[in-house]
Amino acid sequence: MMTIFTFLDIAAIASSLVAAMLWYQAGARTVRRISRSETLDAADLNRMVVSMNRSAILNRRAALASAASATCFALRFAASFAAGV
Repeated sequence: MMTIFTFLDIAAIASSLVAAMLWYQAGARTVRRISRSETLDAADLNRMVVSMNRSAILNRRAALASAASATCFALRFAASFAAGV
């Protein structure tokens, strides 16, 4: 029974670290600001859309990792409650 607890603890910690890393990566990439005198062309718009899409993908992955972490913590709690520890 202790191996299940250990596995769930390690899985929860690992998924929490993955979520933190992904959210850090999503926030680290900034979009370049433009000035009023600058004209936007198709390449500029494409770069902005790609940047926003990459950030959204990283945020989705981080949310999934965070949900996996919460699930591992909930399973650990349920297993320890069922075992009477």
